[in-house]
Amino acid sequence: MDGITGLAAVIMIFGMPTAVLGMYTFYRVRKLRTEERLAAMQRGVTVPMEPDLTEAAHSRRAGILLIAGAVGYMMAFTIIARVEPDALIATAFGAIPFTLGLGYLLDSTLIRREARTS
Repeated sequence: MDGITGLAAVIMIFGMPTAVLGMYTFYRVRKLRTEERLAAMQRGVTVPMEPDLTEAAHSRRAGILLIAGAVGYMMAFTIIARVEPDALIATAFGAIPFTLGLGYLLDSTLIRREARTS
C-alpha cells in the first residue's frame, strides 16, 4: 500500500497547482471579458448580453466531463485493484457520475430536438 500512497502524493503535488492555475486563468479571462464589455458600454457601443454557450451545449459539456471523469475514476481503481483486490469495490461508485453524464447527454439531445420542433 506504500507505493499507492506515494503515487497519490505525486499526483496531488502536481495536480493541485495545476487546478489552482486553471481556476486563476478562468477568473482572469472572465475579468478581462467584463472589462472589455464595460469599456465598450462607456464608448456607447451596444453589447449583446448573450450567454457563452447555449443550454444544450452546457448539458453536453457537463455530460462529456462527467462520463470522462467516471471512466477515468473506474480505470484508476481497476488498475489499483491489481495490487489491492478490495479496491475493485470502489470502481462500482464510478457508475454514479457515469449515469449522471448520460442523463446530461440525454438532456442535451432533448433540448436540441425541442428547439427544432418549435
